[in-house]
Amino acid sequence: MPKSPLLLALPLALALGACGDRNADDAAPATPDAQAAHAFSPEITAGDFAELVKTLASDEFEGRAPGTPGGEKTVEYIKAQFERIGLQPGGDNNGWYQTVPMIETTADESTVLTLTNAAGTRELAFGPDMVIGTRTGQPEVKVADSELVFVGYGVNAPEQDWNDYAGLNVKGKTVVILVNDPGFHTNDDSLFDGERMTYYGRWTYKFEEAARQGAAAALIVHDTPGASYGWDVVRNSWSGAQFDLRAEDDPEPRLPAQGWITGDVAKQLFADAGLDLDAQIQAASQRGFRAVPLQATVSFELDSTIEEKSSRNVIGILPGTEAPDEAVLYLAHWDHLGRHEGEDGDDTIYNGAVDNATGVAGIIEIAEKFATSEPKPKRSLVFLAVTLEESGLLGSKYYVAQPSFDLARTVGVINLDAMSVAGPSHDFVVTGKGNSELEDILATYADAQGRTLVEEGNTAGGFYFRSDHFNFAKAGVPALYAKGGNDLVDGGTAAGKAATDDYASRYHQPGDEYDPNWNLEGVVLDLDALYGVGRTLADGDQWPNWYEGNPFKAARDEMRAEAGGSR
Repeated sequence: MPKSPLLLALPLALALGACGDRNADDAAPATPDAQAAHAFSPEITAGDFAELVKTLASDEFEGRAPGTPGGEKTVEYIKAQFERIGLQPGGDNNGWYQTVPMIETTADESTVLTLTNAAGTRELAFGPDMVIGTRTGQPEVKVADSELVFVGYGVNAPEQDWNDYAGLNVKGKTVVILVNDPGFHTNDDSLFDGERMTYYGRWTYKFEEAARQGAAAALIVHDTPGASYGWDVVRNSWSGAQFDLRAEDDPEPRLPAQGWITGDVAKQLFADAGLDLDAQIQAASQRGFRAVPLQATVSFELDSTIEEKSSRNVIGILPGTEAPDEAVLYLAHWDHLGRHEGEDGDDTIYNGAVDNATGVAGIIEIAEKFATSEPKPKRSLVFLAVTLEESGLLGSKYYVAQPSFDLARTVGVINLDAMSVAGPSHDFVVTGKGNSELEDILATYADAQGRTLVEEGNTAGGFYFRSDHFNFAKAGVPALYAKGGNDLVDGGTAAGKAATDDYASRYHQPGDEYDPNWNLEGVVLDLDALYGVGRTLADGDQWPNWYEGNPFKAARDEMRAEAGGSR
C-alpha cells in the first residue's frame, strides 16, 4: 500500500518461474468454489466485503507473495470472482491475466560496507547499519574505494531553481542523500511545496537522479520524520527477494547499487569528516547549497542471486454500451509480503488484511454493483488487480506501459488501497488533494453523505506517490485515491487517532489480520461514493483533467489532443 504509513516492503520470494509465466485461465482454482461458500448480494454490503477480505487475508493465502502458492491462489480467487460477477477477461491473449515479466534479485545479507577515513576503517552490517541492493540484474557488483560525497537532498529541479549536483562530477563516486524535499527538515514553506512532499522527496526519484548523474552508488540517510516510517520498515523492505521489471520494460535509469544507512551511522560518518550532520542538513536546505566531500571512501562486494520470473495482474472488463473504447478504471493491488520463514515468533505470515485485501474486496464489490445495475454503463469499466505494488508499484507500471485500453481514452483512475475499517467518518481523505477534477465529482457524493473532503494528515509523507495510481498520474491520466478519514462519527478525532495508531503498529507486520470486530459501515459509505464517481464518468461524456499548475496536466493535454479530444 501507500499506504497509510508507507510504501515499500517487498514480498519475499517468487517461487517457480513457470507459475507466473502461464496464462492459465483453464487451470483448476486452488481455492474453494468462489460461488458456493457465500451468497453475494448485487449491492455493496459489509457482509460481502468482510467475506472477501477474510478469504484473501486467510493463512491459506500465505500473505499473497507473488509467485508463491499463496500468490497463485490469490489470482485464481480474483479471477473466479470476476467470472462470477460476469465480467469479461481483459488480459493477454483474451485471458484474465496480464503476465508481468520480472527480475528477482536476492542480495547476500552477509554483505558489508567498508568505510575508510582518517578515523580508520569501519564495517557496516546489512540490517542494523545499512541495507543495499542492485537493480541491474548483475549477480556481482563491486565498488572499490569510491569517494563519498554529500549531495544534500539529491535534487535537480530546474523549475525550482535547484540543483544539488551543480558543478559536480559524481562518476565513480557514492552520493549520500537526505530523504524528503529541501526545506522539510527546517520547516521552510518557501521551498518546493512546503510540508507537502513532492516527487523530488521520494527515495525512488533520488536513486533515479543519482543514476542520471553517473554515480557508482547512492546511500540515503534515514530519519523517521523525513521518511515517515522507521528503520524497521526499511530493513524489512530490503530484506529477501526484491523484484524489478526487466530493463527493457523500464526506461528509468538504474544505479549499480543503492541503499540506505541509519541516522546514527550518518552522524558518525559526518563527525569523522569534521562535520555536524544537523548543521549540514541546515546548509542543504538553503538555496545555492553545494555538495560536500565526506573525506571517506566506501568499498563493497555485493553478491546477489538473480532469476528471471514473472507475476500476474488480473483484469476484468465490463464493456460500455455506447463508447466501449473509452474506459473508467478501478485499481487495487493484490500482493503482500508473504511468509517470513525463520523469523522469531509463532506467526510468520504477513496476511495483509487492510493492506490490501480491503482494496481488492472493494473493487470486486464495486464491479458487482456495476455488473448488476441497470442501465448498463455507456463507457467501459476496467477492474485491475495488480501485482508487485509492495516492490515499487511494478504491476501498475507494467500495465501503464501495456494497457488494455489506450491511456488517452482512459477517462480516469480510482485507486483503492488500505481502506479504513474503523467505522463511518465525517471526513473523506483525498490523498494529494488539490490535484484533479475527479475531486469535484467525489465532492458531490461526499456532500450527499454529509461528509467533507480533506487532505491527508501527513502531507509530508508523500503518500500520493506511494500507491499504484501514481504510475497513471505520471503518464497523465487523472487519478483519485480517497478513503474514510479520522474524524469518526463514533468517538471523533480521538477515536480516529487511536485506530490509526493501532493500524500503524500492525502495518507490514503479521498482525495485519482480518478482525470480525471491524466496523465496516464506513467502508460501505466509501465504496458507494467511489462507485458514484465511476458511474458519473461511465454514463457521461466528460473528460476530467488535472487542475492548472499540476505537473501531470501537460501530458494529459497532449494525449487528449493526439486522440482528437472529446468524442
